[in-house]
Amino acid sequence: MTRLVVVGNGMAGARLVSEVRARDRHVKVTVFGAETWQPYNRVLLSNVVAGTMTPEQVRLLDPAWYADHSVTALPGVEVVAVDRETQAVITAGGRREPYDVLVLATGSRAVVPPVPGAARAVTFRTLDDCRTTLEAAATARRAVVVGGGLLGVEAARGLAGRGLPVTLLHLAGHLMDRQLDAEAGLVLGETLAGLGVEIRTGVVVEEILDEGVRLEGDETVEADLVVLACGVRPVTGLAGDAGLDVARGVVVDDEMRTDDPSIFAIGECAEHRGTVYGLVAPAWEQAAVVADIVTGTDKTSRYRGSRLVTRLKARSVELAAMGETHLTEDDAEVVRFSHRAAGTYRKLVIRDDRLVGAILLGATDAVGNLTQLFDRGGPLPGDRAGLLFPGVSGGAVAESPVRMPDAAKVCQCNNVTKGQIRACWESGARDVDAVAAATRATTGCGGCRDAVEGIVGWLCEQEGVSA
Repeated sequence: MTRLVVVGNGMAGARLVSEVRARDRHVKVTVFGAETWQPYNRVLLSNVVAGTMTPEQVRLLDPAWYADHSVTALPGVEVVAVDRETQAVITAGGRREPYDVLVLATGSRAVVPPVPGAARAVTFRTLDDCRTTLEAAATARRAVVVGGGLLGVEAARGLAGRGLPVTLLHLAGHLMDRQLDAEAGLVLGETLAGLGVEIRTGVVVEEILDEGVRLEGDETVEADLVVLACGVRPVTGLAGDAGLDVARGVVVDDEMRTDDPSIFAIGECAEHRGTVYGLVAPAWEQAAVVADIVTGTDKTSRYRGSRLVTRLKARSVELAAMGETHLTEDDAEVVRFSHRAAGTYRKLVIRDDRLVGAILLGATDAVGNLTQLFDRGGPLPGDRAGLLFPGVSGGAVAESPVRMPDAAKVCQCNNVTKGQIRACWESGARDVDAVAAATRATTGCGGCRDAVEGIVGWLCEQEGVSA
């Protein structure tokens, strides 16, 4: 019997365990998690901060699942060393757990900037961070979030959703500068401002004080609560100490295997072909590949990399960005529409008649169709406006269930197609929750929920049944 040990019980590790059990009930599985929580969906933490979801609602697996599937889960037990010679992991308490196959899914940790007073702030990365933030927010009069990337925007929106005045500080000239161009960042900032978040870009934090944040130039931004959302860094110490090849992340090949053939790495700690992916969909794709190989279900399974789609779906803020969003008319064909008063910005980046990038902010009815075109890399229809406004000018309307092919991918995080949703519906799943339970659609970033609801509603309407 193969002994599989998984170090890390977050989104990648938990997914691997469930993928392995879906393929083989006989592999002996032990999973260690440094956090005491059962595995949870980190993507939805801003909803916990905002109070629209509870910690229980973002949980991925519960203790009963582990018992029912004969998996030994050890939350709150940290692995501190890997003995490659004897093939065993060693915990902080001295326990030795032997393995035939070891998978590192250690994830990332929050970056804490080297500024005086940083210990006074809280990070935004874990459920424990959320608990600390909520305790502080209960008595705070003002909050500051440092970092205007995806995590910072989510944290600021979550706190503002609780009625707390929030100032969002960002070093770059516009928000989410890695994913968005300057105009999209401006529109996003104006949208957040309308929701109670004051935006300050191009500022340098010099010190975190008891009474707020001191900026370069000696200006102080007052706050009782300071949240750091300054990015994440792969957790690679365990792999490095074990002598594995580590660059920015743990270096793996197309099998997600390290330079030790008995050790794999997946998720945010893994570096594949020079890239460390910080989103959930690649981690879950990697987990499926390793599960195929470890169980022998498909020894030819390989991970070839992911085409990234960043989704932000905080309350009242909808955003999708994919590919090469920063290219201009000098480098590619660019089609854009901006309506700042409505908080809407849409941009297509096209090269050689292929969609290589897109930004959709505000109403995102075109996301499904554009994501499919971006994923497949196929030729585009001549009517570019129809891509930005499906159904308005006779262009592509793949978001309409009638026109959407069964092969169209609806849930990017879990690779669920319209055809799979249809098959699930025909098997008796008559609402979104039932479809989610069967296919996992909507359980990643949650951005596809409206599309799944539309498909289920359309199917019910066709057959004259109640959704």
